[in-house]
Amino acid sequence: MSALEVREVYELDELASVNALFEEIWGTAPGASPMGTEQMRALSHAGNYVAGAFADGCLVGASVAFFAAPVGRTLHSHVTGALPGHAAGLALKRHQRDWSLARGLSRITWTYDPLVRRNAHFNLAKLGARPVEYLTGFYGRIDDAINGGDDTDRALVAWELDGPGPMASPPPVRVPAGAVTALSVQDGLPVAGRLDAPALLVEVPPDIEALRRTDPGAAKAWRLAMREVLGGLLAEGARVTGFHGRTSYVVTREPAA
Repeated sequence: MSALEVREVYELDELASVNALFEEIWGTAPGASPMGTEQMRALSHAGNYVAGAFADGCLVGASVAFFAAPVGRTLHSHVTGALPGHAAGLALKRHQRDWSLARGLSRITWTYDPLVRRNAHFNLAKLGARPVEYLTGFYGRIDDAINGGDDTDRALVAWELDGPGPMASPPPVRVPAGAVTALSVQDGLPVAGRLDAPALLVEVPPDIEALRRTDPGAAKAWRLAMREVLGGLLAEGARVTGFHGRTSYVVTREPAA
């Protein structure tokens, strides 16, 4: 694996390269990137975070973030994309964390699709971020290679920067004794279980992006099930404490009265 250089980018030619990389990763038409050159130029000039990861001088990942409320405490990381094979996503998050701490910030937030296993494992296990809110249809309909026209439900995660930094090999997540399965995969479909236990496991489908292409009906069933189960638990005040075995959210809640 080539050594990575992660640094801020400011100039129009490099920002255009970031835009092109995002178009490649998200599979969008030219001009339909999730973050365009002009927007990145304005954000960067205003002092926000726009950074790229370079392997042997070639751009292989990038991230765009902006200051958010509470003012002076939080950075919101809007878009991060990386090509496989370089560990650029982890390197970008390390750089973003250091950049935030140098500016006196204590928290980074971002959204992700709670149905994507690898992202849940990366965000919760490797970084130690935690979902704090379930956002239904947050971005409206997005018909690109990643979202496939699905409802854009998102989990908003908060990464508290006073904890340990990112870990390439995180320790196993502790599952409380007596945890029950609130949502599981059976024959590719979601099956709801009990919701009244103090500790619950909410399983994620193995590959939701492939399922959107091969079985849109099953993908839709997963979206609605995750919205009802994980979204409902978070709305009731339950906490996600980790992501277990690369398959399941660990959720704790008060026992039913």
